[in-house]
Amino acid sequence: MEVFKALRRYWLKCIGCGREYPGSSRLYTCPSCGDLLDVVYELGDEVSRIPWLKNYDLRPLGVWRYRELLPIEDYEKIISMNEGGTRLIRCRNLEHELGVREIYVKCEGDNPTGSFKDRGMTIGVTKAIEVGAKTTICASTGNTSSSLAAYSARAGLECVVLVPAGKTALGKLSQAIVHGARVLAIRGSFDDCLQIVKTLSRDKRFYLLNSINPFRLEGQKTAAYEIYEQLSGAIPDRLIIPVGNAGNIVAYWKGFKDLRNLGLINHLPRFVGVQAEGASPIYKAFIKGADEIEPIKDVETAATAIRIGNPVNWKRALKAVRETNGLMDMVSDEEILQAQRILASREGVFTEPAGATPIAFLIKAVREGLIARDERVVCIATGHGLKDPDIIIKSSRKPVEIDASPDHVLQALDAQRKPFKTPSISS
Repeated sequence: MEVFKALRRYWLKCIGCGREYPGSSRLYTCPSCGDLLDVVYELGDEVSRIPWLKNYDLRPLGVWRYRELLPIEDYEKIISMNEGGTRLIRCRNLEHELGVREIYVKCEGDNPTGSFKDRGMTIGVTKAIEVGAKTTICASTGNTSSSLAAYSARAGLECVVLVPAGKTALGKLSQAIVHGARVLAIRGSFDDCLQIVKTLSRDKRFYLLNSINPFRLEGQKTAAYEIYEQLSGAIPDRLIIPVGNAGNIVAYWKGFKDLRNLGLINHLPRFVGVQAEGASPIYKAFIKGADEIEPIKDVETAATAIRIGNPVNWKRALKAVRETNGLMDMVSDEEILQAQRILASREGVFTEPAGATPIAFLIKAVREGLIARDERVVCIATGHGLKDPDIIIKSSRKPVEIDASPDHVLQALDAQRKPFKTPSISS
């Protein structure tokens, strides 16, 4: 990695009242009105160093390929594990079955801890180092905890994680534990956990790294840059993204707006945010045409990563879909789990249930005529399926145990009716 001081000027701006603060401020929300903060840049000639569509040997595809568009003071302090650079897979089998011209899946499970959260944590934990923090803290439904724990370990920082008791996938929880985080299970919801860590982060001992932290989204926006490069300078007609706390859809929106502001593209994709039926406050506000959400107290969905009833980034998420002539929708758990199996059995991509929500929406939208047959569609698979394997294991047929001989194998196969049957898209 090239080593030199960052040259750009950046600052924080409230998305509500518009008040501005220095980029070095240790703030999570606006002290004036309490709304979220955005990172704003004054970009100079250093942006010309970004090797768009070339020089992959000098700068591999990944978060830090775009360092001139990231809010870091000193590149020597970067905490990284080569995050980003995830595969964009063209799904030709799904294209054939659904009759859509181009379908791609961005496989964010390729990241170091298995989810898109690593893009934000490389920035967030680096900022923790810059401000002199000793302990990081977060509330989590799973992926945030495993990512923050890993990056904090690499940075030599202590890490505290609060999760809702009994509501976190064991695959994710085990990562946080093995990386040395102090994990506390709270008798309450994710929103209860988030409220606690927000309160604790007033103490300078703790540096908060939920997506309320404006620097987290700066790392996550780089996935939009990668899609542009992986499509050889083209953009999707439609981008479909799972929505829980809604930070990721905001990050992609910001990333594509950066591309437009740099003159690399002329327009943005149509953004589609997809929530689980049991955790869908933003969807409900969208269909009502409302400017506020009504938080859901008792949320429940098999898609544990998006089991959030009071998402902090709802305001910008609604703005993203409305400004791009997109939409916010929801899918049932049955549709999510069916889509998870369809993606795995058709394209070899195993994503966590939350990551299958875009495919669930796509299948439904094609049936209902909401997506044109000549569109280029990109779906974001947010995390690897091994992060949350419990439901698959419980709902799958167990392997048949037989004696060790070729004849017994053939007999067992003959005894199973349609042994290789895969889920039907038409059902």
